[in-house]
Amino acid sequence: MSSGAALPLSDGDIYERMVSAILDHRLPPGTKLVEDKLAGAFGVSRTRIRPVLVRLASEQVVTLTPHRGATITQPTEQEAREVFEARRLIEPTLVALFITHASEADMARLKACIDEEESARLAGDVRRAIRLSGDFHLHIAERAGHRTLGRILRELVSRTSLILMRYSAPQERLGDEKATAACGCREHRALLDAVGLRDAPEAGRRMRGHLSRLESQLRFTAAADEAPDLCALFAMPA
Repeated sequence: MSSGAALPLSDGDIYERMVSAILDHRLPPGTKLVEDKLAGAFGVSRTRIRPVLVRLASEQVVTLTPHRGATITQPTEQEAREVFEARRLIEPTLVALFITHASEADMARLKACIDEEESARLAGDVRRAIRLSGDFHLHIAERAGHRTLGRILRELVSRTSLILMRYSAPQERLGDEKATAACGCREHRALLDAVGLRDAPEAGRRMRGHLSRLESQLRFTAAADEAPDLCALFAMPA
């Protein structure tokens, strides 16, 4: 084998790339996940794809239907509201734990997430902005030190990405920076201010308010998304 040969992908690699595509809004709700096409795109056998789809289904971001295969889950209005309700229940606890453990490097990373999100929104790159917003919340969970709640939040953030993709207001989907740039980033900065003051009750209050505002902006009349080319999306570079 030549030194430049690519290492084979593990199941974990395939899973992470598919989750990244969901978080980046490159796999819209309702996309049919054809196992043969995924196998060809990743350069693996079809038997390697099935366990990844089962794992994603257990996290409710993929729907497996007998005799019809797998699709990216299309969350209902009730499911969307349940996801935000769950996040409001657990994220104040996570941010309080984060305050206990956070270092200056952790604070700097959160600030960098906000700065990059704001730049992405102003550039009209809504997909990257939403991914960075999710990273902000996931870093808090990661450094909170509560593995169970952190794992639950990771699933909820993936489901939130599908919800935002399906139910965001038209100006959000089109990247209208005047409508989207200021508010979310401002709320993240306000939350970071409370964290910097080590004020857990205020940080929890601001977290709940931020999540409630996101939910309030959802519009439950979804437009259809064009199905992506799975081979082009996941093909390994030459």
